[in-house]
Amino acid sequence: MKRALAGLLALVVLGGCATVRTLDANKPGAPVVYAGTRLDLYVINGGCCPRDHYGAEAPAYPGLDLPGSMLLDTLLLPLSLLTAAGVGFQATGGL
Repeated sequence: MKRALAGLLALVVLGGCATVRTLDANKPGAPVVYAGTRLDLYVINGGCCPRDHYGAEAPAYPGLDLPGSMLLDTLLLPLSLLTAAGVGFQATGGL
């Protein structure tokens, strides 16, 4: 089990994690729900100019990144849906 988890983590790190890239992009009009998965599929299917559509560069190996992005996008789905619906969060760190 630990090896499988380590392997999945290595794939995400080596692939550049499209989900994390799209979370950092903050591009108006860019997709929010399953954005990393959609970015990977867009590039795999030959889409050009991912920065224009998603506000982020695609990972070097989108095929390797796809499973990790799908997993992370699924885990973040409730927050993505709220964000897409226009619900904002005023989260701050520290005490």
